[in-house]
Amino acid sequence: MQSMRDYHGNGFKICLRMCEVTSRNFSVDIHTHILPKDIPNFRERFGYGGFIRLEHHMPSCARMFKDDHFFREVESNCWNPATRISECDTQHVDVQVLSTVPVMFSYWAKPKDTLEVAIFLNDHIAEICAKHPKRFVGLGTLPMQSSDLAIQELRRCKAIGLKGIQIGTHINDWNLDAPELFPVFEACQDLDMAVFVHPWDMMGKEKMEKYWLPWLVGMPAESSLAICSLIFGGVFERLPNLRFAFAHGGGSFPATLARIKHGFDVRPDLCAIDNKVSPEKYMGKFWLDSLVHDPKMLDYIVGLVGEKRVALGTDYPFPLGELAPGKLINSMPWSQERKGNLLHGAALEWLNLDLSKFI
Repeated sequence: MQSMRDYHGNGFKICLRMCEVTSRNFSVDIHTHILPKDIPNFRERFGYGGFIRLEHHMPSCARMFKDDHFFREVESNCWNPATRISECDTQHVDVQVLSTVPVMFSYWAKPKDTLEVAIFLNDHIAEICAKHPKRFVGLGTLPMQSSDLAIQELRRCKAIGLKGIQIGTHINDWNLDAPELFPVFEACQDLDMAVFVHPWDMMGKEKMEKYWLPWLVGMPAESSLAICSLIFGGVFERLPNLRFAFAHGGGSFPATLARIKHGFDVRPDLCAIDNKVSPEKYMGKFWLDSLVHDPKMLDYIVGLVGEKRVALGTDYPFPLGELAPGKLINSMPWSQERKGNLLHGAALEWLNLDLSKFI
């Protein structure tokens, strides 16, 4: 049995450690992606194509293919926890929130097959988090095209230690206000599971084949579509305790909020048909990550939703992300308290976790 002296001694050490990490701005990155090193041949298993596979063509490097079409090249930091921890130590990132690469969502597939893909990915993330509980927190993926299967897997995600889910900005032909999705969101609120919304399957991609435009133009538009759908559809209003966070600083939504509000005010017959509450009333009701690449925009979104609703997000390990995690936040002429809120406080509140879990 532990003596009272040991108990108080350990408690004192924890307090000292918490003071130490808080003073140097402990950091939690809510926007990072991971894949298993080896992905089953789902095309062969299910009898139809469209799934991602990895081709390890050289040490520490692999090509992602969608069937036989090259998608992107990834390095070992996309699948190797030891590599990630080493890079995090170098970059002063204390905790990464892990989620799959959105191209793995597979919402277009048969629901039972998407469920199998999700179970495979979720078990992989849960295993890494269990092995490194002070360095990683996990988000699951769900077969969102079937609410019954999605809720089934959501409950299992909770049971295996994941703290939330990552979803796309739309689910096939459904925007996020679709009534078919509401039971899943309701279950997330009931189970205390956070929701991270990430663009995928970008709108208008057929017209944007050049210049990387689906990522540069389509992704920001997708995030605005998601936020507007949740506002106008009344999801935020009906589920006030559900904790949503949006990638890439909410995309184009913050910069166009005035236009969105003006449209709501002048055409309520079009915009206020499902929810009579003005969009601006929801500022501070959801989280944004900090991935905006610009100090003026970061200052703007913090002013818009509050310093406790903007969390460090880098899109690690991909090149469109913040390559030096936290550099933009730390460059701002802010107090250490405000920087601390962005670097870890907002993230921990979104996840409903205490800093002491990681000390």
